[in-house]
Amino acid sequence: MNFRREFLKSGAAGLFAVAGAAAAPASNDTSAGASRIFDVRAFGATGNGSTIETAAVNRAIDAAAAAGGGTVWFGAGSYACYSIRLKSKVTLQLEPGATIVAAEVPLEGTTAGYDPAEPNEAGHDYQDFGHLHWHNSLIWGEELHDVAILGRGLIWGKGLSRGTRDPQLPRAELPGVGNKAIALKNCRNVLLRDFAVLNGGHFAVLATGVDNFSVDNLTIDTNRDGIDLDCCRNVRVSNCTVNSPYDDAICPKSSFALGTARATENVTITNCFVSGSYVVGTVMDGTWQKYPTDARVPRTGRIKFGTESNGGFKNITVSNCVFDGCNGIALESVDGGLLEDVTFTGLTMRDISHAPIFMRLGNRMRGPQGVPVGSLRRVILSNIVSYNAASDLCAIISGIPGHMIEDVKINDVYLHHRGGGTAEMAELKPEEFENKYPEPTMFGKMPAHGFFLRHVNNIEFTNVEIAYEQRDARPALVLAHVQGADFFRLKTPGAAPAPIFSLADVSEFRTIACREVKDISLSLVEKQDIPPSRSR
Repeated sequence: MNFRREFLKSGAAGLFAVAGAAAAPASNDTSAGASRIFDVRAFGATGNGSTIETAAVNRAIDAAAAAGGGTVWFGAGSYACYSIRLKSKVTLQLEPGATIVAAEVPLEGTTAGYDPAEPNEAGHDYQDFGHLHWHNSLIWGEELHDVAILGRGLIWGKGLSRGTRDPQLPRAELPGVGNKAIALKNCRNVLLRDFAVLNGGHFAVLATGVDNFSVDNLTIDTNRDGIDLDCCRNVRVSNCTVNSPYDDAICPKSSFALGTARATENVTITNCFVSGSYVVGTVMDGTWQKYPTDARVPRTGRIKFGTESNGGFKNITVSNCVFDGCNGIALESVDGGLLEDVTFTGLTMRDISHAPIFMRLGNRMRGPQGVPVGSLRRVILSNIVSYNAASDLCAIISGIPGHMIEDVKINDVYLHHRGGGTAEMAELKPEEFENKYPEPTMFGKMPAHGFFLRHVNNIEFTNVEIAYEQRDARPALVLAHVQGADFFRLKTPGAAPAPIFSLADVSEFRTIACREVKDISLSLVEKQDIPPSRSR
């Protein structure tokens, strides 16, 4: 492919260095404003794309740290590396044309390769291998502060494992194998800005227990997760493009990998583009090639909270983001954490592959024994457009018996899907699956074409329109075990062949100024269908 040829050519492009950079490491000038630039070539790097540059790069980082901080500079060229070890007060600067390449895993029997996965018994039964280790990465840092990776260069995870059992890829658990492009643990004051990541392994960016963390203007075109924010606080993700057809694009998590349940909180995600329909690498090279419609690609690429949710999620806003050819919003609390005080606003979504909205409170409880089921409450979804979503599923908001999703407001939302649901689908009764892995597909085909609400307390819809391309024989909304549901100015397809609402065990139900339904107020409903008013 063209983009790979260009990246390989960049290995011969490193023909210059900063004037005087070779002398910079020897400088003892610590006066205010003194420039500390540590050119990796001055420490033995070649930038030729074939020589393993790990030792030279780490020498430059050590020198910068020993000087009290500085910038480790990568000029144009291709730098094949195994594990690069970050240090406090050090910035990696990737100039245009500079590529850090994750070197291929050496042949069996050799000792070279990525740093070994460090021991970690904290919650080893609760997360997969990739979440529990950081050292087995292309670039990693632990217990650091004031760290940055900047510049218009590229990080190419060519030799990284995706953390799967794919026989064509090295297994992540094997000694010497790396499976993350960037991994950070228990750090603070971290900035990632302007660079690109191609094929980032299991995670392009895995940040666990990182506080005061800013991620800005990254382009990530990868074969698994893009950006994972696990047990992080005070995070800003902005202006990023993430194409991740095989997994999630931007994914707040709150696992037990640190040995304690720590919330991800005080987070803003804004002005980002996430997708799952483009061939990996073609967003970065500008050709934007879509996978064929019959390709076996999950087209995930979404913003998802979870699945790891031991510590919960608090005080988070997602705004002004674009979803293209991927799954929709997912909010999941299934491991005992609190998911609360979350706002999504100003989203556009096209060609959604499954449910445009998925909110799940569950009882998987992959964590220490004795922890109670968590909560999912105080969520606002507003100013959202979803066009041409798949129709087997609908928007799903589902708690479990005895544990209700609470206090949800949905306003100024337009949901359009392809339609074509059948009368047989309308009769479906999805199982509870209380302890199942949470995914929109977990319930199978759905009995509603707009929203399926189950085990919900206090939900309000205002200025919501549900539309379809082809007539659909399912109710627009199915409510089961719902307490307190208000619908103001709801618009559904005219002359629909099915009820607008299908109610079962619903209390305090009210509609006002809805296009196809008369104003209704019902205190308690055991079972009732509400057809379009014009058909009564």
